[in-house]
Amino acid sequence: MRRTGHHQLGLVFADSPQGGGDGRGSDASENRPWLLHTAKRKTMAGPATRAADPNRLLEEVASEANLARALLNVVRNKGAPGIDGQTVEEAEARAPRLLADLRRDLLAGRFCPGDIRRVWLPKPGGGERGLGIPNVATRVVQQAVLQVLEPIYEPTFHSSSHGFRPDRGAHTAIAEATGYLEAGFRVVVDLDLAKFFDRVHHQRLLDRLNQRVTDRRVLDLIRRMLKAAVVMPDGARFAVVEGVPQGGPLSPLLSNIVLDEFDQELARRGLRFVRYADDANIFVRSERAGSRVMASLRRFLEQRLRLQINEEKSAIRRPEEVHFLGFCFRCGEGTLSKVGVVLSDKARQRVRATIREMTPPNWGRSITSCMAGLSRYLNGWMAHYRLCTAEAVPELGEIDAHVRRRLRAIIVRQKKRPRFLFRHLLSRKVSRKAAAGTAYCGKGSWRKSNRPGMTKAYPPAWFRDRVASLKARWHELNPPRVTDPQESPHFAFVFSQMTPNMAVKTGCSRSLAAKRSSSGSSLCSGMVGMS
Repeated sequence: MRRTGHHQLGLVFADSPQGGGDGRGSDASENRPWLLHTAKRKTMAGPATRAADPNRLLEEVASEANLARALLNVVRNKGAPGIDGQTVEEAEARAPRLLADLRRDLLAGRFCPGDIRRVWLPKPGGGERGLGIPNVATRVVQQAVLQVLEPIYEPTFHSSSHGFRPDRGAHTAIAEATGYLEAGFRVVVDLDLAKFFDRVHHQRLLDRLNQRVTDRRVLDLIRRMLKAAVVMPDGARFAVVEGVPQGGPLSPLLSNIVLDEFDQELARRGLRFVRYADDANIFVRSERAGSRVMASLRRFLEQRLRLQINEEKSAIRRPEEVHFLGFCFRCGEGTLSKVGVVLSDKARQRVRATIREMTPPNWGRSITSCMAGLSRYLNGWMAHYRLCTAEAVPELGEIDAHVRRRLRAIIVRQKKRPRFLFRHLLSRKVSRKAAAGTAYCGKGSWRKSNRPGMTKAYPPAWFRDRVASLKARWHELNPPRVTDPQESPHFAFVFSQMTPNMAVKTGCSRSLAAKRSSSGSSLCSGMVGMS
């Protein structure tokens, strides 16, 4: 980025992300029916269902129905205000005027994207990640472009790309990776791109777009959005010469368009791989083959795509050492042995850290409200990690025990004095000896929370209907079922997440892949419904 100046006005708005907030919620709700009605109108090519005419894409982008759908999606995603301080609620409150102005400016070629507000978010492993937040109007235009371009590019993307795509995600990525490991590819080339979103070469990206998008007006619109200046938290304004800002609706699609060239190169070489955004795992049979693949891919990325590999995070690893999307793998003895999916070390550390934040010792409200908040978080967390296999159940039980002890510590702290705790334990049918040994042990609340008096007063059964249990939730999401003698329950679940195409690529039979439609898909749909 090139510094272009210092603007005090940008500093004011950058430090005020909450926006104006002038109480226009009622106006926003009044405009919702109009938006829904407008979004249902048919456009000439129907970009929401099929690819539009590549020579008249701007008319599709600027159609009133497409812009209305875009605004509804932006409002649904919420998000912070941009540099102008306007909230999504305020934009919805003036939806008819906003969409009319955007349509007129887009068709006339006068739309000018606003500056991007830069915020810094801490990374779980240390350091900071830069997030670029466009104005709401710019986000609406980006979403409108996404809705038109996605049907054009989605069918062309490789099936092993899972990030930011419809009907794909972390679960399908882990399922495909597990299939490769089950097929005997037990050495992983773990690739991570260094600052990928900040190093995307604009001209290369536009050249890739030009191969399928022949409407020069849309290409010019995307170029202007890529070149939008960035305003730092201190108010400094920088011109952008490379990179795709994370935070806009269009950025994920553009990143997949850039990395699709990498996917096609891997497929041309006949490699088995799984990619999610800028993280890619390539599966080979030996460390020698892994070293050869790593060296050749480094040359391709640096010389052809002008991207850099993160040397600290990239390596040739055994499956047990791979940490992918919060999961890691456990392989048994033998080439075709069962592969377990368990929590990664970082995932365990993050969930424990969040539990600590949600259960502070000085909790000042009722223990019921604390458990209700914990249950919401744990249920959502388990919806993502339900893909874990039975090997992860003991770890889930340990987290449950940690949650119960944190809650007991809050109860101890809320009793304030030992004599009050002693009386409380007696009221919970604890013996005088156990109650006295807990209340008057001379230790802090954390030590008292695990004393016999507290564990008898508040056993695991007391928490069963009051706070979510990860172990119990896993069993609900993974009910036992009858399978073929040669097919393990986990193997059947993996194929319920995979398409027949994926299964064939892993080297497994077409007949087993076809079971997805009969037995596996019913399990998968039931799990989605429960989550």
